Amino acid sequence: MKNILAISFTVITALSLTACATTPKQSLAIQKDNNQYEVTGLGKSQIIAKNNAIAAANNACGKKAAPILINEKTEYSGALKGVVDEQTGQLITAAANILGSVLGKSTAIEKDTDYQTTLTFSCKTAS
Repeated sequence: MKNILAISFTVITALSLTACATTPKQSLAIQKDNNQYEVTGLGKSQIIAKNNAIAAANNACGKKAAPILINEKTEYSGALKGVVDEQTGQLITAAANILGSVLGKSTAIEKDTDYQTTLTFSCKTAS
């Protein structure tokens, strides 16, 4: 019973702390040494964050070049980070979504910034 109460409190707290501000889904490229660039993509899932980072890399290289990946790093930074691990956070999110469906209200606690993918790359011109 205490576990259910603690999880319910965590979900309610996360819901009340969710902001309505819009966040850019991708960043501008930062140029580093050796003609390397770095971009960051944000998303509700790992795949969305990676896709947003790839789109930012493609934009940075332009139409006449293609990004060549040097390094990739994806991190979970969701509302429940530090409170529970990533898998438990995903279970709580799923439970909140089911509860929202039953109640007919949106109880989504995931945000567009839950995952962050950072790509380091260089641009290679097409031959």
